[in-house]
Amino acid sequence: MDLGLQDKVYVLTGASRGLGLAAARELVTDGARVVLTGRQQDRLDAAVAALGGPDHALGLVADNADPAGAERVLSTATAHFGRLDGVLISVGGPATGPVLKAADEDWRAAFESVFLGAVRFARTAAGLLAEGGVIAFVLSSSVREPIPGLGISNGLRPGLAMAAKSLANELGPRGIRVLGLLPSRIDTDRVRELDSLSPDPVAARAAASAAIPLGRYGAPEEFGRVAAFALSPAASYLTGLMIPVDGGALHAL
Repeated sequence: MDLGLQDKVYVLTGASRGLGLAAARELVTDGARVVLTGRQQDRLDAAVAALGGPDHALGLVADNADPAGAERVLSTATAHFGRLDGVLISVGGPATGPVLKAADEDWRAAFESVFLGAVRFARTAAGLLAEGGVIAFVLSSSVREPIPGLGISNGLRPGLAMAAKSLANELGPRGIRVLGLLPSRIDTDRVRELDSLSPDPVAARAAASAAIPLGRYGAPEEFGRVAAFALSPAASYLTGLMIPVDGGALHAL
């Protein structure tokens, strides 16, 4: 199936590695061009090289928590590649730990990056996108089920999902789609970090795998293919929904 990605341009935040980079790789493979953001220039340079160089990708140092970042990134992307067709908004996970151990400052810092930074980026993108554009959020399975040890994430991501659904209603009349992706145990550095918090990381991974109907962690490219489809014109009638990419791990409808 032709996803219709040839010469489309997408901005992906927090995409120098992990799920964002996996999505970028699939987009570029199908003919799109991408602008990646991250906090470290060396990682961005490596990602751009892996994606085929400057004809296919551009890397910009940016932090979603920076109030000026969204405007700078999106205007640079549009100037560099001449158009903007969509954004994939993701951020690093907030501090780990239970709700009872999270300090006020931990919540404030996470809100600025995980919630407000993402909403600001989406709001700025909405002002630039034309009919057929798409805004997608990389969220988490914690939108529907809390994940032990991730109290702050469990608190913020469901609210961001509801903000995304509200945006879908607001932007639908303009022909702009908004949706969310809900990864669970995808084999990234972040998930391995969470496993390492256990006294026995190997046993923790085995137990988590056993709880997934497919019996294993997902590969980043499996998430990337879903993201590329969701962003593409081939998904033109999908909006306002949350798409689990979890091997069946979520028990809720």
